[in-house]
Amino acid sequence: MRPAAQKGRTAPATHAPGAWPTARLLLLFMVVNFADKAVLGLAGPRIMDDLGLDRSRFGSAQAAFFALFSLSAIGVSLLTRRIRTTVLLLAMALAWSAAQLPMLWPTAGLGMLIATRVLLGAAEGPAAPVAAHHLYGWFAQRDRTLPTAVLLVGAAAGVALAAPVLTWVIAVWGWRWAFGTVGLAGLAWAVVWAVRGREGPLAPPVGGPADGTGPDTADPGPPLRRILLTPSVLAAGFACFAVYWQISAQLTWVPDYLHTVLGWSAGATSLAVAAGSLANAAVLLTHGLLARAATARGGRRPGRLPAGSGAGLLMLAAACAVGVFVAGPAWLKLPMMCGPMALSAVMMTVGQTACARIAPAHRRGAALGVVVGLSSVGGVVSPVVLGRIVDGAPAAAVGYERAWLLTAALLALAGLLAALFLRPERDAYRLGVPAEEAP
Repeated sequence: MRPAAQKGRTAPATHAPGAWPTARLLLLFMVVNFADKAVLGLAGPRIMDDLGLDRSRFGSAQAAFFALFSLSAIGVSLLTRRIRTTVLLLAMALAWSAAQLPMLWPTAGLGMLIATRVLLGAAEGPAAPVAAHHLYGWFAQRDRTLPTAVLLVGAAAGVALAAPVLTWVIAVWGWRWAFGTVGLAGLAWAVVWAVRGREGPLAPPVGGPADGTGPDTADPGPPLRRILLTPSVLAAGFACFAVYWQISAQLTWVPDYLHTVLGWSAGATSLAVAAGSLANAAVLLTHGLLARAATARGGRRPGRLPAGSGAGLLMLAAACAVGVFVAGPAWLKLPMMCGPMALSAVMMTVGQTACARIAPAHRRGAALGVVVGLSSVGGVVSPVVLGRIVDGAPAAAVGYERAWLLTAALLALAGLLAALFLRPERDAYRLGVPAEEAP
C-alpha cells in the first residue's frame, strides 16, 4: 500500500514513458468507434425515406448492432488472457471498418443493413473493455481516472465530429457514403496502430486459460464469479445499463425528435447532436481532472465513490430528461441536453475504474468485458422499445414524452442503487485485492 500523499504536495505520476501517446491513439480509436455508431442515427431520416421503413423497422435495424455486441464483448475480453491486446484492437478495427463498406453498394437494402450492423456490433462490442484493459497496462491504479476519462471522451468526440461531417457527406454524396467514410477512417487508424501500438509495462502476461484460473497463474486471487457478484460491480453494471440505454436512445431518436417534433433543419439537428456530444466530453474531462487532483492530495478515501463523482449526477440527469422532453419549453431543450443531462456520462468512467479496482490484473479484461457486455443490453432494447412506444402513440410528440419518461426512471433507479452499493475500495478489501499491481 502506498502511503497517502502529504497534504499540499502532488504525488508523482505512476505511468511509463509512452503512456500518454498510447492514450491518444486509443482516444482516436474510440472516436472512430462512436462515429460508426452515430452514422445510422444521422442518416436515419434519409434511410427511412429511401428504403420505406417505419420507426419500428428502423429501430430493429439499429438494435441489430447489439445482437452480438454483448456476447462478443464477453468472449473477446476473455481472450485477453491469451492474446495480446494490441492484436485484438487491430483485428477489431479492421473488422468494423470492413463491415461498413457493403452499404456503398447501390442495391443494398434493409437485409444488408441489418447484416452489416450485426457484424459491426460483433466487432465493436469488445472495443471499450479491451481498450481500457490495454490502457491500464500503462497506468497504475491511482492514476487511471483521467486516462479512462480521456478514452471515453473519444465516444463523445466521435459523435461530435461525425454529426457535422457526416451530415455534409449525406447532403453532398448521399447516405451510403456516410458508411463508406467511417469505414475508411477505421482502416486508416488500423494502419497507424499496426506501426505504433505496443503493450504497456504493467500489462499482465498472456498465456494459459482465458479466465486466468490455470496452473500458470501464481496468485489466482478471487474467482471471476465472486468479483462479478460484488455489490459494487452489480451497481456499476446496472448504472452502465441505464447510460447505454440513454446513449443508444439519443443516437437513434434525438435526430428524429428534433426534426419531426420540433421541425429543426438537418443542419440544426446535426449541430445540436454535436453540441450534446461536446458537453459529454467536457463533463468526462472535468471529472477526470478533479479526480486526479483529489488523488494527488490523498483525498480518495476507502469505501467512498471515486473522487468527483456522485450517484446524484444520474438522478439529476434523469430529472433533466423529463425537463427536456416532457415539461420544458422548446428554447430550453438544447441547453439542458448540453448541460445537466450530460452528467450521466460520468458513470461510464466510474463504472470502469471501479471494476478495474476490484479485479486483479489477470482477470481485469474478463471482468470489464462481462460488465460492458451485460450492461450494453440497454443499447439493444432501447431503440426497439422506444421506437414502438413512439409508433404506438397518437402523435410522435406524445410518444417521445412517454419514451423519455421511461429513460428518466431507469437513470433515477440506477443513481439510487449506485448511491447505496457502489463501494469499490470496500469490496476490493473484502476480496483481498491489493491497491496496485507492481510494474
